[in-house]
Amino acid sequence: MSFGTAEYQGRIRKTKQQMAEKGIEVLLITDPANMNYLSGYDAWSFYVHQMLIVIEDEDQPLWVGRIMDANGAKITTWLYHDNIIPYPEIYVQSQTHHPMDFVAEILSQIGQDRRSIGVEMENYYFTAKCYERLQKGLPNARFQDATLLVNWVRLVKSDTEIAYMKRAARFSEKAMAAGIEMIAEGVRECDVAARILEVQVRGTKEHGGDYPAIMPLLPTGERTAAPHLTWTDKRYKQGESVTLEIAGCYKRYHSPLARTVFIGTPDAELQHLAEVTTEGINECLAMIKPGIYLEEVCATWTKTIARYGFEKEARIGYPVGLNYPPDWGEHTASIRMGDRTVLEPNMAFHMIPAMWFDDSGFEVSETFRVTESGCETLANMPRGLFTKGHLIGYQGGA
Repeated sequence: MSFGTAEYQGRIRKTKQQMAEKGIEVLLITDPANMNYLSGYDAWSFYVHQMLIVIEDEDQPLWVGRIMDANGAKITTWLYHDNIIPYPEIYVQSQTHHPMDFVAEILSQIGQDRRSIGVEMENYYFTAKCYERLQKGLPNARFQDATLLVNWVRLVKSDTEIAYMKRAARFSEKAMAAGIEMIAEGVRECDVAARILEVQVRGTKEHGGDYPAIMPLLPTGERTAAPHLTWTDKRYKQGESVTLEIAGCYKRYHSPLARTVFIGTPDAELQHLAEVTTEGINECLAMIKPGIYLEEVCATWTKTIARYGFEKEARIGYPVGLNYPPDWGEHTASIRMGDRTVLEPNMAFHMIPAMWFDDSGFEVSETFRVTESGCETLANMPRGLFTKGHLIGYQGGA
């Protein structure tokens, strides 16, 4: 359990307030990050169905999961052991039994089968089959979509959560520096990835690292035109660029960071792109403060790069913090035009205003938290285009 009982109780209280506003009496949570947020549960068990059940008039949630994972729930959560309800192995990847049949039976036994039940419909971990079996097992319940209900509660972090993200940022710095230092002609991409992963997990002398929700993204050469490629076993060549997007992770809290390296001497076009992109992110970081809309940040970016004839359609950032594979983003607000989310202190975002073209790209990013008067970046690393361990065309501070 990463936090004190009082913090978990506060999170439950805020969640129930949102449930009441939406008319939800029972909330079925299947996103492992949301399960962790409300209970502390932390295990690599999300490849089978598991759930946290929040009931409006019960003090503690119920954990439901595979029988072999029940002890993990007892170890990692703040819940009473009586609130940990395991299902037998017959329900695991069975052709005849489904874990949601078990959940429906439990809800019926405790008198919750005729209530308004919220489910996280848009969720990696909640399938169409889950919904079908719940409806079949609870014919008198009223189901409604509760996607992102807990995610929005998570948007403003506690001071302890921010402290965890700052520890993760130390891992990001070390892993990024290790990757940049190792990239050179003749070195295999997979060896750089292995080095980055080692540093991410080793962390610092004071704190060890956790596994990140996303593997190191390390496209090279023409592959830098696509942001979400990992690595190959090819060797780096002179005249290639490499984009690195990684994250440190501490107790499931992430601090992502992206930088770009060129092997050799970059041409003027790439140098110019690096300077424009870096100027854009610097301008955005300088104007962020509580009370503004997220779309105002995007407007600053758009205006800055437009001065040089560039434009970008995709969003340039999203909230980050607690998460599990396959994503470290929180799936709520976005730094893009039209998003009227108002910034508040202790919101945390990964701003990645990267630029991708048909055969190349440039990435630079920062994870920042909103402060009482502005913002602070969590990592401390220069921005710009790296080559031979140094910066070219560098603009602005770390």
